[in-house]
Amino acid sequence: MAHVLGQNQYGKAENRIVRIHRDSARHEIKDLNVSVSLRGEFQDVHLTGSNANCLPTDTTKNTVYAFAKEYGIESAEAFGILLARHFVDDTERGVVHGARIRIEEYAWERIRTPDGSARFIGSEKEKEEEKEEEVGHSFVRSGQEVRTSEIVYDGESVRVISGLKDLVVMNSTNSEFWGYIKDGYTTLEEAYDRILATQVTARWKFGHSGRDGEAQPDWNRSYTQVKRHLLEAFAETYSYSLQQTLHAMGTRVLDNRAEVDEVRLELPNKHHFLVDLEPFGLRNENEVYYAADRMYGLIEGTVHREGVVPVIPVV
Repeated sequence: MAHVLGQNQYGKAENRIVRIHRDSARHEIKDLNVSVSLRGEFQDVHLTGSNANCLPTDTTKNTVYAFAKEYGIESAEAFGILLARHFVDDTERGVVHGARIRIEEYAWERIRTPDGSARFIGSEKEKEEEKEEEVGHSFVRSGQEVRTSEIVYDGESVRVISGLKDLVVMNSTNSEFWGYIKDGYTTLEEAYDRILATQVTARWKFGHSGRDGEAQPDWNRSYTQVKRHLLEAFAETYSYSLQQTLHAMGTRVLDNRAEVDEVRLELPNKHHFLVDLEPFGLRNENEVYYAADRMYGLIEGTVHREGVVPVIPVV
């Protein structure tokens, strides 16, 4: 029986790169984890061992670092589009038909110091009582979430899916769960005032296609605003289920961000169980909980505009 080589791709995964922008005394940091994957005319690499059509993964790694120097990193999405177009459009003999760039971005913020302590110890400026110098190069990792981006380019159009993961949120009230199916195995008691907590993984697809003449969205502003609307919807929704909250979060983004066509959310229910304090002669009035990290309910769903075919992968 004959065998057929199926779908295949290759690239260099998890290229860790920190780009420092030193254009002024107030430095800027972009801290990325970039994974490159290529599709194309790679049959002979698998079938005969010929590497004539193989762009080494080491070259893709070098390209990531060189492009960071040459073009800078204004946003993960713009950087990913630049890389994807290069690998498809500029590789010799056109053997690369498609490129997928996945990026995780880790945020940093400046370390704030009290007035008068922002000067360099031992510097001449320290001696000038009337002058202070901002510490423009000291940072601390900020935020719990990791920003994510996936850029796919097939030689004609670009698909951009941005997102975040590991964003932990909690409502200490305004959440209920009752009226569900009950059978012989049901032990869960109905809850009319419970903690609702989750660790948000969100991905959203842009309408941007990257065709000639089409302006790119403001990727950084869009990320900030999508995150804002996700959080506002979580906080403002009186929840009868985590599924209802998921729908409210996705809908809020689509209602407020015209550049986004589709939102997919993965929300593990970070269960908080009331601790039985009666053995100690104490009454637990929704005050003391046990936070369970495993096992957990996993709520997943996509919200998209009518007429849009959803493309964010279900994993």
